[in-house]
Amino acid sequence: MKVPLLDLNAQYASIEDEISQKIHDFIPEQRFILGPEVEKLEEELAEYSRARFAVGVSSGSDALIISLMALGIKKGDTVVTTPFTFFATVGAVSRLGARTVFCDIDPINFNMDPLSFKKVVEDKMNRNQNGNVKAVIPIHLFGQCADMKEILSYSDEYQIQVIEDAAQSIGADCPFPTEVRRAGSMGDMSIFSFFPTKNLGGYGDGGMVLTHDEGLAEKLKKLRIHGSSDKYFYELVGGNFRLDALQAVILRVKLKYLDEWHKKRQNNADYYDRVFFESGLTQSRNIQTPKAVFKDSGVENYHTYNQYVIRAVKRDELQQYLKEKNIGTAVYYPLPLHLQKCFSDLGYQKGAFPESEKASNEVLAIPVYPELTQNMQDYVVSSIIEFYRS
Repeated sequence: MKVPLLDLNAQYASIEDEISQKIHDFIPEQRFILGPEVEKLEEELAEYSRARFAVGVSSGSDALIISLMALGIKKGDTVVTTPFTFFATVGAVSRLGARTVFCDIDPINFNMDPLSFKKVVEDKMNRNQNGNVKAVIPIHLFGQCADMKEILSYSDEYQIQVIEDAAQSIGADCPFPTEVRRAGSMGDMSIFSFFPTKNLGGYGDGGMVLTHDEGLAEKLKKLRIHGSSDKYFYELVGGNFRLDALQAVILRVKLKYLDEWHKKRQNNADYYDRVFFESGLTQSRNIQTPKAVFKDSGVENYHTYNQYVIRAVKRDELQQYLKEKNIGTAVYYPLPLHLQKCFSDLGYQKGAFPESEKASNEVLAIPVYPELTQNMQDYVVSSIIEFYRS
């Protein structure tokens, strides 16, 4: 049996007729840059994510860059984030000449540890450097939100702007004492990625920035077209950060199915949790299944499982064994960013962030996409059992 990590062909087959018809109707209009389809997607995603404004941009990576630009992050400023994430989070900071300061992750959910964030900021304060800490980027990794209640509390206390990196967690909910808030609605700015492998993926690159601030939304719209509001007249130095209208057409179709796909991912994750426990693998601690930290809080979209990530003993050997069994896997991420050569100027050494480094040595994503069958899941689990028994 062959079990890919993700099967986009299966997803396409389920919506092919609708996608084809929408594209067929759109092409004759010949309006490929911004326009009504982008505007409608922005309105629909703002409503879905419970944000006031959404601005479509060219990619999730560009969404991070343009968000930092809109907040005025520049050379000499400091941005706090975690090293256990995709390159784009820190790459955006570096490209603007700002400096990244890392804090460690929570070993349970792989997201920013609020106490580690607080400690980093207080350390900067003790050295009279807090004025340079302008922003924090908590990452909602793999499909669930970071502990935003605590992160927002500390960022408010120290007057630090918040950019949610929700590239992997569109639709995920976060419980607060008196309400439930959604990924994309909690920061000063928030970003999504529509890379094809995301839960809401386009047929190419695309991204979105969300905010409650009308002034920031207007600034983003200028920045994405080189800094202009009137053609050939420029108020800011921006860039070409526009979302293609064709991608908006496709994403508007797929958005209607997103919650249904999330539910199927959650069902697949629940099944994995149960059969891994029944097999004894979790009790033996050969593997640890992902912890959905908000599952018992009554939140429906407690985890949207962009990835189902286990921790595994002898991870690399297990991955090779599963490859031989035609089972797709991936390691997100094999080397934390503070140890990457391109960020060596930040001055971090091995051992600086033990939880991030430990995760990089243990994590393994296995298939969890909506079209996955139970037989396919059983094959994945039985293959993992075989590996540890041998």
